[in-house]
Amino acid sequence: MLQVSIKCTVQPGLAQPCSALVLNVTGKTICSDTKPPHSCNVRGPGAIPWQRKPRSIRTLANGNRKSSGFTMGIIQLLILLSMNTFAFGIGAEEDYTWHLQRAPQVLDRRTISIEPPRFEAKTKLLINSTCGIVCQKKLPLPTVSDLQNYLSYETLYNNGTRTLTEVVVRDFNMKNEFEIAQKKGHSRRKRQVFGLDSRFSIGNTHFITSYPFNTAVKISTGCTGILVSEKHVLTAAHCIHDGKDYVKGAKRLRVGFLKLRSKRGGRKRGSKRIKRSTRDKPSFQWSRVKHTQVPKGWFKGVADDIAVDYDYAILELKRPQKHKYMEIGISPSVQNMPSNRIHFSGFDNDRPGKLVYRFCTVSDESNDLFYQYCDANPGSSGSGIYIRLKEPDKHSWKRKIIGVFSGHQWVDVNGVQQDYNVAVRITPLKYAQICFWIRGNYADCRDG
Repeated sequence: MLQVSIKCTVQPGLAQPCSALVLNVTGKTICSDTKPPHSCNVRGPGAIPWQRKPRSIRTLANGNRKSSGFTMGIIQLLILLSMNTFAFGIGAEEDYTWHLQRAPQVLDRRTISIEPPRFEAKTKLLINSTCGIVCQKKLPLPTVSDLQNYLSYETLYNNGTRTLTEVVVRDFNMKNEFEIAQKKGHSRRKRQVFGLDSRFSIGNTHFITSYPFNTAVKISTGCTGILVSEKHVLTAAHCIHDGKDYVKGAKRLRVGFLKLRSKRGGRKRGSKRIKRSTRDKPSFQWSRVKHTQVPKGWFKGVADDIAVDYDYAILELKRPQKHKYMEIGISPSVQNMPSNRIHFSGFDNDRPGKLVYRFCTVSDESNDLFYQYCDANPGSSGSGIYIRLKEPDKHSWKRKIIGVFSGHQWVDVNGVQQDYNVAVRITPLKYAQICFWIRGNYADCRDG
């Protein structure tokens, strides 16, 4: 029996009341803060705080207790995926719709061949950024010439050759690209994984090969990516390039798609096999990469302090895939996201062989970055950040990728090194570039 109710406890001193979503499934209560962040305090027997200050243990679908997060059952996962719908009902006055924006054009100006890379860099799943979000907000806005330099890109082919393509930007609206530059952000807190782990391992064999979870792919260098077309994968640039050189594994790069492998046990009697057990077990089907594209802004000595803003890359596969993919979109501001919430799935190193899903609120943003509370571990870098909004003039909802999870980073905040989980936003310029890499023409990339 599924019982849905709305409960709210207003803490003293709060300027406005909060809303809390409480779901009761077969006697287990799951609570989710909805709006505004940090203002809800849901109490009661059996309450499980979904994000805010969780307790030391959680009850799993099988009744066992574990301190390292959920292994998702069918009922819990269905409820989790419908959370946004419930949130929309709570805040019906909000306009959570995909509003298409006219994207600028990032046009190829010339392409030149450059010397092959050495492939001597080591893969680093944790990266450092010298300029944090506070620092970036104090930097002067880049000029159009700067942006054209940052958006120029390298293409690495599977035979080891590479080219550099210089670009020009047209139909560019500086206001739309940097509308958040002067806005005051929210408070932030340190987080990689702290307290109780709020990640969810997708253990059900039906879900790991179904949309949207089947769009998550494993990169052979140890990262995650997301399928954005039949033959293109979006991931983080640092998964294949350290800023100076391509990593060793980039020379023979592969992408792994989750599939089910039937494992049968038994023994033979004559020509017959007696089946002892049949169990579906997840495994990967690997596909080779034809070429990769990385923006020049990621390279050392180009964008410097803001290199992390360009921590994204596209991998083109040798063969198209039959899997359903997720489209990219221009990232809206945080206040236009349902409950300020983002979602992503990845292959965290501390849970080998498992797909891990999470969602969380965004605590701060700049023009190019999201700072958020999502629990994560190395291996999830490169995951596609997505949200779900209504399609214009339709009654249906649609997920789109609005960013790339860069990972756990050490950044300089007022002279002090602090750690945060950071994602790169897909801005209008980045949308225009990534879309062209995927589609190969600008006519299909005008609205994002």
